[in-house]
Amino acid sequence: MRAVLWKELRSFLSSLIAYLVVSVFLIMTGLFMWVFKDTSVLEYNYAGLEQLFSIGPLVFTFLIPAITMRSFSEEHQQGTIELLATKPLTDTQIILGKYFANVILVLLAILPTLIYFYSVYQLGAPKGNIDTGAVIGSYIGLCFLAAIFVAIGLFCSSVSSNQIVSFILAAFLCFFMHWAFSYLSNLSIFFGTWDDVVQKIGINHHYNAISKGKISSQDVIYFISVASAFIWFTHVSLAKRKWA
Repeated sequence: MRAVLWKELRSFLSSLIAYLVVSVFLIMTGLFMWVFKDTSVLEYNYAGLEQLFSIGPLVFTFLIPAITMRSFSEEHQQGTIELLATKPLTDTQIILGKYFANVILVLLAILPTLIYFYSVYQLGAPKGNIDTGAVIGSYIGLCFLAAIFVAIGLFCSSVSSNQIVSFILAAFLCFFMHWAFSYLSNLSIFFGTWDDVVQKIGINHHYNAISKGKISSQDVIYFISVASAFIWFTHVSLAKRKWA
């Protein structure tokens, strides 16, 4: 697994992908944090990073599928998946190696946003007047969100050798898993009876809970379970394609 992880990281860092990912994420979040008047922290009377953590999932919905779409699709296109399968590695080790490499790349994109926290911390009146607990919880939630989206992206990359198809499918599933259940809970068939249950199936409910600084075991188990489920789906998908 470690060999696959380092191979993927070297591949990312030796190309423009890693730098584009970090740049796009910082530019998008920076515009909403400091430039756009409707969301700029400079226009508010309190110090916070709500803009960063509200726009983060939307940016991830497109950014992470763009990163993961090549993971297995490119291997199938170039015929290197058969070569990889001949190595003394199990499918699980290959999947986890690629998974953690993609997660690390996303975390590298999140890391520079600590500059935003420092800036808002300094701008507070008085200095340091910011809910640090909520910020820490929001960063943890963003990392968990990245873990699920990467797992979804890997699964979509494993089901198609076309990178564009993998990207579109991953973006749709990320959007569906994050927001769709919040909208479905408002349907008359669920509202007032099962709406709370339906909301808890989606990512948004648990992401918002952690973003408030309340990290419960229920939310952590949810994120780990969903990410693990899509990793397992990836394993099944690869096994079927190898058999075929």
